[in-house]
Amino acid sequence: MDPWTLAYEGFDPNEEGLREALCTLGNGRFATRGAAPEAEVDEVHYPGTYIAGCYDRLVSSVAGYDVTNEDMVNAPNWLPLTFATPGSGWFSPRTTDLLEYRQELDLRHAILRRLIRFRDEDGRITVVRQRRLVSMADPQLAALETTFTAENWSGPLLVRAALDGRVTNSGVPRYRDLRGDHLTAHATGADGDILWLRARTRSSAVVIALAARVEAGSPGHEVERDPEMIAREHTLELVRGRPTLVVKTVALVTSRDHAVAGPSETAVRRVRLAPGFEPLLERHRLAWVGLWGRARLDVDAPKAQRNVRLNVFHVLQTLSPHTADLDVGVPARGLHGEAYRGHVFWDELFVLPWLNLRFPEIARGLLRYRWRRLPEARAAASAVGLSGAMFPWQSGGDGREETQSLHLNPRSGRWLPDHSRLQRHVGLAIAYNVWQHYLVTGDLEFLADFGAELLIEIARFFASMARLDPGSGRYEIHGVMGPDEYHDAYPGAALPGLDNNAYTNVMTVWLLLRAEETLRLLPRRSYEELVARLGLDATETERWEDITRGMRVDFHDGVISQFTGYSGLLELDWARYRGVRRLDRELEAEGDSVNRYQASKQADVLMLFYLLTSKELEEILDRLGYRTEPGMILRTVHYYLARTCHGSTLSAVVHGWVLARCDRSGSWQFFTETLTADVIDVQGGTTAEGVHLGAMAGTLDLLQRCYLGLEIRHDGLHLNPLLPDRLAGLSLRIRYRGAELSIRADSGEIRIGRADDGPDTVAVTVHGRSTRLGRRESRAFPLPDETLPAAECL
Repeated sequence: MDPWTLAYEGFDPNEEGLREALCTLGNGRFATRGAAPEAEVDEVHYPGTYIAGCYDRLVSSVAGYDVTNEDMVNAPNWLPLTFATPGSGWFSPRTTDLLEYRQELDLRHAILRRLIRFRDEDGRITVVRQRRLVSMADPQLAALETTFTAENWSGPLLVRAALDGRVTNSGVPRYRDLRGDHLTAHATGADGDILWLRARTRSSAVVIALAARVEAGSPGHEVERDPEMIAREHTLELVRGRPTLVVKTVALVTSRDHAVAGPSETAVRRVRLAPGFEPLLERHRLAWVGLWGRARLDVDAPKAQRNVRLNVFHVLQTLSPHTADLDVGVPARGLHGEAYRGHVFWDELFVLPWLNLRFPEIARGLLRYRWRRLPEARAAASAVGLSGAMFPWQSGGDGREETQSLHLNPRSGRWLPDHSRLQRHVGLAIAYNVWQHYLVTGDLEFLADFGAELLIEIARFFASMARLDPGSGRYEIHGVMGPDEYHDAYPGAALPGLDNNAYTNVMTVWLLLRAEETLRLLPRRSYEELVARLGLDATETERWEDITRGMRVDFHDGVISQFTGYSGLLELDWARYRGVRRLDRELEAEGDSVNRYQASKQADVLMLFYLLTSKELEEILDRLGYRTEPGMILRTVHYYLARTCHGSTLSAVVHGWVLARCDRSGSWQFFTETLTADVIDVQGGTTAEGVHLGAMAGTLDLLQRCYLGLEIRHDGLHLNPLLPDRLAGLSLRIRYRGAELSIRADSGEIRIGRADDGPDTVAVTVHGRSTRLGRRESRAFPLPDETLPAAECL
């Protein structure tokens, strides 16, 4: 397996959706699925182009209700290019005699190649080679190069190039009862040899303009033009054995872009000034060389290396340095499809830790997306009688709650109430990322600028949710959902929500402690300005302190209870439902409810062990007055592992993490499952709707922070490696507080080197041995055979 290539042989209609998602090309500003240029939307193909942060809202009538949904808009299609030999119809891989068909995604240079060799009805054999890019150097440009070679004939070949605005959001079957006609006010035209198309989103009024320059060696003539589509045909005179080239270069401009006078005019000018394919490719290639230099992550596990790079590749296509200058968040399914409507959930919790250590400017931009939406989050908290900032479970354009009120169970065909907006823990994820960003960068200006305000306002919200129970004398949080989305209510309850979700309660304590620490860290003037602006006083912070010593956490059978009353739920007949990942849909279709059972979709309590070290967790529980019994962590891990069906790709990331120190074989199994989750479409059809970006980034973070044992503390960088047996070595490059570090670990030693002119020294601790690493210095540390006793599990 070439570690830099994802390749597919032959045409398989059943696999086309999966291939289109995995062969998406993007630059952090926009991305285009890897659909065939000649393909139109049908049951096999779904060409889609998505612009970061471009959302639109429509009202649909569903099950007798008016339902409002906001979508990341499927932009006009710039790809269309098809061809026909004399006397034949337009080429289609489904109806043509294919002699060869190969797709190849070059991860190193972000180029999608395609080879087609086909025979028409008259026996003419033609070879078609294509190269496609979405420029990382020029983020408004994309290009498609097509080379035609007549193998056993000479004569005319008809080529048709178009811009198509007749697109809708229809890429997810279960959403097709909802409106997807987001584009309106179409217009098309030509400016000399350049075609252009313009459209506007219906409610958000974003103008999107495309302009295309086609170089075909012969003048084209318009064959179709209406407000929604414009096309030209070119006749190529092919000579047997002689390659003939067609290049389609496209500019995509929106009214949200910087330095744009008018989208249509700017798009035409951008494409007119664009270089030819080869210079464009060279600039694009050099941009990716720079990205791969910063993102280097090599594993001595040949079967894993290609998929590690594939995950890095798709993260960077969605969240590139261009993203840092945009007002966008982390779409859970990337810019690769329409699942989850392009919304921003809590997946940044799994993405930003990897970005922080390589591209802190991108991470900071993504946190600023949240900060800019503080007014909406404050208004949401106020609307339910709480203080601070309540961030939505699903966010999009302006930070309103975008979670649907109904969802379709495709197993039963029924529309059901959706209570997932009760997952208030999204705020905990945002606050955790603020703190991690500060630890990695050491940037007090970031805290003073906006990081502290974001973290403090989230802390105020969770503190206001905590209510003192006079009976127990404990603070409790009621009416929420934890990360396990299978439990949204108590069996038979009239209202949704659960009490004292352990993850929410414990992380609230962690958050309030970090809020207090953040206030102490701020320079005096910044502290005084923030306190005055937020109206923060001693009474409020004293209550925070009380909560950090009095929060309720439930236990049963020597393990942490997922929520109050969890131990009273029924045990599921796991043998009957073996292999079923979506238990909620299966049980609802049978007239039952997963709320009745101790059965989880994904890690919930175990998220505590993912975010906190065992020492941190034990200190919090001790602070709350709970004695941590010996082996409690290990018992809790195995208790919930036996009751989880992994209905989310994020679940395997977390389980791989928490097993890393007590069951290395089991950890590696979960790691490899997540690493290949999209490549093999482990959830059966979901990848075609967009990649699982959080899981992709989570596998990368698992390698660097878990297997390498990399922990960021105030006193420096700590490393405590314990590689799985199947991983012989691990090599990567990170940025830490202005220093660039290269780290190489194997079973015998860990070597750390610097190649920068940053700070004079960087504090590094390996297995408790502390040192300071100077500029351009390298040092090796021997590793013991075992880092921790087998009984330890974090």
